[in-house]
Amino acid sequence: MSAWTICLIPGDGIGREVIPAGRALLEATGLPFAFVEAEAGWQTFQERGTALPEETLHAARTAQATLFGAVSSPLQPVEGYRSPIVALRRALDLYANLRPVISQPIPGSRPGIDLLIVRENTEDLYVGRERATEDEAVTERVITRRASERIVRLAFRLARERRKHVTIVHKANVLRATCGLFREAAFAVAREFPDVRADEMLVDTAAMRLITNPEAFDVLVTTNLFGDILSDEAAALVGGLGLAPSANINERQGVFEPVHGSAPDIAGRGIANPMATFGAVAMLLDHLGERQVASRVRQAIRTVLERGCLTPDLGGKATTAEVTEQVLRAFADLAETVGG
Repeated sequence: MSAWTICLIPGDGIGREVIPAGRALLEATGLPFAFVEAEAGWQTFQERGTALPEETLHAARTAQATLFGAVSSPLQPVEGYRSPIVALRRALDLYANLRPVISQPIPGSRPGIDLLIVRENTEDLYVGRERATEDEAVTERVITRRASERIVRLAFRLARERRKHVTIVHKANVLRATCGLFREAAFAVAREFPDVRADEMLVDTAAMRLITNPEAFDVLVTTNLFGDILSDEAAALVGGLGLAPSANINERQGVFEPVHGSAPDIAGRGIANPMATFGAVAMLLDHLGERQVASRVRQAIRTVLERGCLTPDLGGKATTAEVTEQVLRAFADLAETVGG
């Protein structure tokens, strides 16, 4: 079997600590990987004048999958700077962002949750159409039928592999043109899947229900900004962003990343939580068709969490290296059990 090319983009801050941990886990699988490292992020912009160099884009485009760390972004506008992960999603047409939210065996996690947020990943307010005067700023929201249909169709296909229930989340009562189009397209697609139950929810109601009754959700599908907000909210129910992985995918490629930011306040201290990156590794393996290996990665993560090997963000004292070592050991033990 020929090797899969995996592009590694550490980025800024703790991305440079968790991506090497993710690579170590990928290497521990014994699968044939060839790794290519590439640059992106705020430091890259400061050094080279671009946050996403052409060679990085080429490396991601030619790889079978990319593991992306985290990037810092200035809160004030900086001429020429644009988020490299947003640019990467659009350049590769990674139209779907998948955010699994699953209860974990730690004190801060609510039990009984197993849901998936499917977020449209290429348009909405993220298209960057903005204009401003001294007293007024305008951002255009773009919603298209094509993008809406394809993200909803993916959500229904994924629901078929789960509990066959999709909640369509929108704000069509106020955003009648944009969310109205998304809603219309979503229910047109729903008719193609008579075996999957479809319902709808206004985004503010969905935000409340995620807090009061998250166990009732299976798959939620929504637009870009709403998905961004709801998925971070949902992550807080099961341990926080330190445990939250995501996938940016299309039918051919994927960029897999931990959801947390670059965390400059703890960068270089060796206490970054690598678990979200390990979860992203599992999603990457699923994307490559290695589902049994992905399942062992997830079980290794749960085993280590159950043992109480936790970084400070989860209330523990373990270092990045200690958690990584424990996950690698747990994965090896599971592999031996399966092999035996």
